[in-house]
Amino acid sequence: MRDTFTFLSADGRTQIHAFTAAPEQGEIRGVLQITHGMVEYIDRYEPFVRYLLENGFAVAGMDLLGHGASVLSKEEWGYFAPEDPGGVLVEDMQELRTLAQEKFSGKPYFMFGHSMGSYLLRRYLASYGEGLSGAIICGTGYVDEKTTRLGLFIVHVIAAFRGWHYRSRFIQNLSFGKSYKAFDLTGKNPERSWLTKDTEIVRRYYSDPRCTFRFTLNGYRGLMETVQFDCRQENVNRIPWQLPVLIISGAEDPVGDLGEGVRKTADMFSKAGIPDLTCILQSGDRHEILNELDKEKVFACILDWMEKRLIM
Repeated sequence: MRDTFTFLSADGRTQIHAFTAAPEQGEIRGVLQITHGMVEYIDRYEPFVRYLLENGFAVAGMDLLGHGASVLSKEEWGYFAPEDPGGVLVEDMQELRTLAQEKFSGKPYFMFGHSMGSYLLRRYLASYGEGLSGAIICGTGYVDEKTTRLGLFIVHVIAAFRGWHYRSRFIQNLSFGKSYKAFDLTGKNPERSWLTKDTEIVRRYYSDPRCTFRFTLNGYRGLMETVQFDCRQENVNRIPWQLPVLIISGAEDPVGDLGEGVRKTADMFSKAGIPDLTCILQSGDRHEILNELDKEKVFACILDWMEKRLIM
């Protein structure tokens, strides 16, 4: 019951690789659209997709622009678009939602974003949050304005000399703050990986070319601009107040500053007046909670949260 297709990205030149999938039997209870993270691709979410299908949920997903199969060539991995690169990805998310809602008309529609996908989802909700049954923000964090402003300044300076396709090791290293110090970032010591305690997942990740390329300056620009947007209270205030929101991360996730950045994000949503707000920190889990040793518990937690919003 899986339909694989492509659609034209908002960049006007790249075909986005996407899919929808529906349970083989029974009525579709709801739909979850998944937005993956930085330097990965949608097929890594297959165990979660299968779990959702087994529990009556249809699923929609895509390789984000500059990732997986959504590129004109491998040289485009980590590159988005010349203008408003983060905004282009948000528009692609909206296009997939439009296509999936046409297919699964009238069904409750949820959206899930992990890591960079969580930041994109937070930005998305400020423009397109109306009509959703819920949003699940996973593996997210908070970055103060001074830090993103400095990062964007450095990216623009390097791009002025090297161009936007340049892949900077300096910027890559700059993106890993103090919360990452206790973890391995190379794959050489899987037991200490920042990704997950599941060493087999870590080994697979670091042996996959689709997960080991270095982002372009353009990709970092799109990510930093999106994070900057998300961490301004006035933008969070634009999210529909009636939207149910689940913020879920590993308590040992360095992206969320080991929980501190996750709690700051939840505080912003609370200040925006969103009454149906849940924040969960999974004890002992690292960044990829959908790939953690207790992933079945995480799957069930997300499913339970959505099921409760089906009857609200």
